[in-house]
Amino acid sequence: MKNNRTTLLLFALVYILIGSPLISQENNQGSKDDFNCFTILVGKSASNTGAVLLAHNEDDYGKQLVNWYLQPALQHHEGDEIFLKNGASLDQVEKTNKYLWLEMPGMEFSDSYLNEYGVCIASNSCPSREKKPQITNGGIGYRLRGIMAERASSAREAVEIAGRLIDEFGYTGSGRTYSIADQNEAWVLAVVNGKHWVAVRIPDDQIMILPNNYTITEINLDDSDNYLGSPDIVDYAVDNGWYNPDGGYPFNFRKAYASKGSIKHPGNSKRAWGAYHVLQYDVQLDDSFPFSFIPEQKVSKEDLMQTLGYHYEGTELDKSKNYTEGSPYKLNGTMICGRATVYGFVTELRSWLPASIGVVMWLAPQWPDIQPFIPYYCGISSIPEGFSKTGYNLEYPDFQNHYNPPEDIHVRTDNHYFWNCVDYSDYINEDYHKRIRKAVKFKRRFERKLFRQQKTTDKALVKMLAKSAEDAHEVMNTYTISLNSKVKTFITKSK
Repeated sequence: MKNNRTTLLLFALVYILIGSPLISQENNQGSKDDFNCFTILVGKSASNTGAVLLAHNEDDYGKQLVNWYLQPALQHHEGDEIFLKNGASLDQVEKTNKYLWLEMPGMEFSDSYLNEYGVCIASNSCPSREKKPQITNGGIGYRLRGIMAERASSAREAVEIAGRLIDEFGYTGSGRTYSIADQNEAWVLAVVNGKHWVAVRIPDDQIMILPNNYTITEINLDDSDNYLGSPDIVDYAVDNGWYNPDGGYPFNFRKAYASKGSIKHPGNSKRAWGAYHVLQYDVQLDDSFPFSFIPEQKVSKEDLMQTLGYHYEGTELDKSKNYTEGSPYKLNGTMICGRATVYGFVTELRSWLPASIGVVMWLAPQWPDIQPFIPYYCGISSIPEGFSKTGYNLEYPDFQNHYNPPEDIHVRTDNHYFWNCVDYSDYINEDYHKRIRKAVKFKRRFERKLFRQQKTTDKALVKMLAKSAEDAHEVMNTYTISLNSKVKTFITKSK
């Protein structure tokens, strides 16, 4: 039971911040051309607060549903195993971490994670040119990121765990880049179909922008503080005719391993250029973009939130002409925030606070141009009711419900928060020019109040955590529930 002081603090946190209602979003069924995730990683010296930042939009074609789960830390028995989808197995560890899990039923490569140590994991499809992958016992694919979240206490450890699994089993997808961050550093892990991979640490004073093509360029595996990877990553490219060491130019991973056309694909180059434009880094659309860059001005989480909701406003790429010609979702083609976006988040990873408070995933369900970013503290111990499908449980380690979800998994229902968001997006998109203004006005007011009150909230949680971790985590839960309720109320009244 909470004492009176704890109860008063809980109510203060719930009610002091926002006096507004709530918002929802929709899942527009995009085509495969919209199958485009987007990620930005910011080193701690490149952000305005000294926090590492990871921003990500998840995009997936067709009908989609996102379930929110809070998987508790679990103790396992000697002899327990993890069974991978295609038949391989590996020994389970003694204890697995607690983690927040954004799960998309039926999708092989789409989930995102934030674990109790503040390790955040997202990914982007980056097709490779590999056509003859080496795969052992069916390989590993979907479960790779989940195992990283379950076992890693740092971003680097997550990379090392993934590297060992890829070495052992081989990766089943064409290619992918995992973005992995903790409170001190950020890494990108580029995986090639089969048993080749390379990982690079983002320099603390730099920013990396990642569409759906490999971005890693030159590597130096002798510098193990900043580079990790397959020892034969260069030799393998030479053997396959992808790199000529006598050509007079250094090895470039993305040129050697990327599938033909992916680097200059308009859907990739336009979105990358859009992010450079918002973050005020001078590049041209047809430039060869850098792996990372030093920004002229340090970047805030608000800057990244703006970028995740970007539709090329104010540029020649905006065919909607600031919505006067119609909805950007109908006119602008592939965008950072596009038809197939199902959620966006900016994870703020602050090293000067304990991970449970210092790491916050600011999450906007579905379209981040109209949904407020709501804070999910790393220390939460539960997810608000109605954020996962009723009766659809993913009992560890049985993932059959994920691989083969029920036939009615994509039937819209008022009982699931994600469908409220889908309906709201549909409503806005029907008359985007007229309806977006009210949505954005609420979103900005809602977020600004949260940003202003964040220090007060953090200080209160730090004091509470020192006395009772259980009470602090319960307050975090209640706080998130309250904010989602306010948004939902607004959405419902708007339609």
